[in-house]
Amino acid sequence: MTRSTVLEAPLPAAEARDVDVVTFGCRLNAYESEAIRARAAEDGLHDAVVFNTCAVTGEAVRQARQAIRKARRMRPGARLIVTGCAAQIDPAAFAAMPEVDLVLGNADKAAPGAYAATESRVRVNDIFSVKETAGHLIDGHAKVNFGDRARAYVEVQNGCDHRCTFCVIPYGRGNSRSAGAGEVVEHVRRLTAQGYREVVITGVDITSWGHDLPGQPTLGQLVARILKLVPELPRLRLSSIDAAEIDPDLMRVIAEDPRLQPHLHLSLQAGDDMVLKRMKRRHSRADSLRLIADVRAVRPDTAFGADLIAGFPTETDAMFDNTLSLVEEAGLSYLHVFPFSPRPGTPAAKMPPVARATVKARAERLRQAGEAALRRHLDACVGRTVHGLVEREGLARAEDFTEVSFEGLAQPGQIVALSITGHDGRKATARLL
Repeated sequence: MTRSTVLEAPLPAAEARDVDVVTFGCRLNAYESEAIRARAAEDGLHDAVVFNTCAVTGEAVRQARQAIRKARRMRPGARLIVTGCAAQIDPAAFAAMPEVDLVLGNADKAAPGAYAATESRVRVNDIFSVKETAGHLIDGHAKVNFGDRARAYVEVQNGCDHRCTFCVIPYGRGNSRSAGAGEVVEHVRRLTAQGYREVVITGVDITSWGHDLPGQPTLGQLVARILKLVPELPRLRLSSIDAAEIDPDLMRVIAEDPRLQPHLHLSLQAGDDMVLKRMKRRHSRADSLRLIADVRAVRPDTAFGADLIAGFPTETDAMFDNTLSLVEEAGLSYLHVFPFSPRPGTPAAKMPPVARATVKARAERLRQAGEAALRRHLDACVGRTVHGLVEREGLARAEDFTEVSFEGLAQPGQIVALSITGHDGRKATARLL
């Protein structure tokens, strides 16, 4: 389940003559941008900016268009290429921009020769015709540079078979398709050999992994296989998951293997049953609470994050209050809050809307609840010793994804012991042991 925050939107330097990739949206997009960089280099592309766009919200599309216009002003001679979900869903809109030189669909953005071919200005196919499994999976031998990132991402699945009423992602990604377990394990093994201490399993809807493979293996079986066959990997983490599909095998691994990190980000979206029904979600409020309780029963140190939408069409004050109260009742630690954004062509866009001022006000109340939830989580961390993966100088992530600042020397990618002494409301502060 894809989130819509802008992860990376650097402004290309006017004097640059290399290839910049500007990433919007989810962690999967950030991961795939590494494949784009590698493919662009292999294709001999230079003096170009590639925009890997997101379509989850109208704001994400607006920011992409704004970045494209700014890039043309700053690099008038560069080749500007637009790809990603927004380009896949509405290629004509980007092709109509005079700043854009090429529009590439999601299926082609990491394909061989994608950045060398010049026969057409728009190359976007029917995404539902794509049958390859995880076509953007980065080969461990490819010339991919994760830069200074402390962790590596492995795409195990792409696309989505569900049709939530607010979501356009299936039209940008296509139907769900899985990478084979052997391919995934081998890729994780290569990344571990390259020195990565933490690998994140990512995809559009990773809990649907295996449904299209022979025997229909589960995500839990894949996770167990990775941990068994790559014993040298210290930490494995899951990206956002659907609360409706956690399988018994995954629950067993959560309970039994500490290398699977105790942090789950759930695609909840709402805490009111009527809103969930109108969203066409496959879980209820009670299902969410039960799942969290079940995980905590076997892994008490698990921290939970959640995606929540404010102001979904027809949402009343009472319905919103149910979502607001879920934050504390479920003991959530991290929130990604999104004001509802109607996406053209989706059923939700035709439903009676909530006034925009009300949507914004509810989103702000949810963000405040998220800040309070994070403070409660950080309060509980004080006095603990954690093991943090150093992301950059003086900053690490604990097992439960708590951001920890510390003094002392430690290299990015190291796992270090940290004694948490306090917090500033956003991240913990710690002493390096």
